[in-house]
Amino acid sequence: MTTDQILLFAILGAVFALLVWGRWRYDLVAFAALIAAVLTGVVPTDRAFSGFGHPATVVVALVLVVSRGLVQSGVVELIARHLLDPERPPGRHIAIMAGLAAILSAVMNNVAALALLMPLDLEAARRAGRPPGTTLMPLAFASILGGMITLIGTPPNIVVASYRETALGAPFGMFAFTPVGLAVTVVGLAFVALLGWRLLPTSGRGQAAAEGGFEIGDYVAELRLKEDSPAVGRTLAELGEAFEEADAEPLGVLRRGRHLSSRMRLEAGDLLLLQAGPEALERLIGTLGLEYAGTGEKEKLAGMEDLTLVEAVVPEGARIVGRTARSLRLLTRHGVALVGVSRQGRRLRQHVRNLPIRAGDVLLLLGPEERLAEVAGWLGCLPLADRGLTVIRRERAGLAVLLFGGAILLAGLGLVHLPVALAATAVLMTLSGILPLRSVYESIEWPVIVLLGSMIPIGEALQSSGGTALLAASLVDLTAGWPPLLVLAILMIVTMTLSDVMNNTATAVIAAPVAIEVADRLGSSPDPFLMAVAVGASCAFLTPIGHKNNTLIMGPGGYRFGDYWRMGLPLEILVLATAVPAIALVWPF
Repeated sequence: MTTDQILLFAILGAVFALLVWGRWRYDLVAFAALIAAVLTGVVPTDRAFSGFGHPATVVVALVLVVSRGLVQSGVVELIARHLLDPERPPGRHIAIMAGLAAILSAVMNNVAALALLMPLDLEAARRAGRPPGTTLMPLAFASILGGMITLIGTPPNIVVASYRETALGAPFGMFAFTPVGLAVTVVGLAFVALLGWRLLPTSGRGQAAAEGGFEIGDYVAELRLKEDSPAVGRTLAELGEAFEEADAEPLGVLRRGRHLSSRMRLEAGDLLLLQAGPEALERLIGTLGLEYAGTGEKEKLAGMEDLTLVEAVVPEGARIVGRTARSLRLLTRHGVALVGVSRQGRRLRQHVRNLPIRAGDVLLLLGPEERLAEVAGWLGCLPLADRGLTVIRRERAGLAVLLFGGAILLAGLGLVHLPVALAATAVLMTLSGILPLRSVYESIEWPVIVLLGSMIPIGEALQSSGGTALLAASLVDLTAGWPPLLVLAILMIVTMTLSDVMNNTATAVIAAPVAIEVADRLGSSPDPFLMAVAVGASCAFLTPIGHKNNTLIMGPGGYRFGDYWRMGLPLEILVLATAVPAIALVWPF
């Protein structure tokens, strides 16, 4: 081995060991490795930060932005809202939620898909009275499987496609991964829904997470019925099921300042007084066609696109103590609406804007982000830690689907390069108000971008130094005389093993050049070997550290490190048994 090869293998070995150790975050480890590679001269100085402008890095960032747009427009909420039924047996619930997770992961980043569906699954577990650990791992594994179906579903596919472009002059297309990815996904979903969930521990671990970890204090809030609300013409009693499903309690109805009888039929413009948490309020806005008081056509917040929610506690001596939002002209003068008040769980039946505020109250404020901090300070309130409360722009769901579908169609037909199509979608989502500008930057997982941007130059250096050729030669020598199909299976097993203990994106960066070298030495097409790397890098089912989705469910599901292999090991064996013949059939050697 040359000096450069020894240094690169030493750096990669240190990266591997530190990622397994888990003491330092993976983006710090990767960036430190890049700096070490530059200082030792194995990565040229002029190529040190080339990974941050690499097409794979750009596409991953844009996929995260567009995924946030689909979430904030309420597109996925509209789909998922009709799927929660606490009466369903676990197997059927898992089949439906896993199928939805796989479909969503095929068209948006699989981490975003899980982040969107996990609260719904936790809510379903709470209503059904079962441990969330029964269903969360099947949901997470399904989201990982679904990401294999298209180019944009998971970062390893993007990395592999980019390496194909570097090696062969053309990347894999949007749906090149579909035949193999779909076969693997169908088999995997059948396993997790029929058998896999039964292999998990049956104790109540994780129940506390479902009942308390996601709990947010209830507010008394005002929501107005819009003209097209399905609640118009109905009574509060007739809406009982909707309130129960959203975990909200109706306290009364106000019409032109007067309380109505609960038997009166509702009209557009009526104000519903509700006691509920912020998430419950958002669910009711979607299901019953409501809006926060203060966001109507004739009010100060009308037309403002970048609205967000902030919780703030009222201390002794605050300006608002003993006064009301109306007396302070909070909405008309400052453009911020008081939409909810929490007072130690007490039921408050007054008009929220006419309610004298007391020290110790928690206020739910709605307005443009740049004004909320200023207004909270003027009121003398202390903003609580950000809980990720957002205002969903449901009226723009159709436009979001149109923009995203158009981008996928143009990229799939080869008329527009995928990064350009996604970038145009992100710009149009921002200009149309679907995605506030602040959310563009918040939606990007910068640790993933740093990881990818740091590892790509190291991967390129490994290839240019002959390191990947050395690895490929070792693999070919080890499997000398074996048919290409068995070599491909060994390559996939090695990639799976690496992905279980280090980030899947980093695994794809390291293994993709090896796949091309192995194919070259065997005199075979590189495509089947690249596909094996794509599948293997995505199959991180044995540990909670191999894929972010596995990490996300560990706390809420109450899982231990050793729980993952119970369902993950047979799933990886099934994936291997399905993917190898499928690759050989679709991508001949």
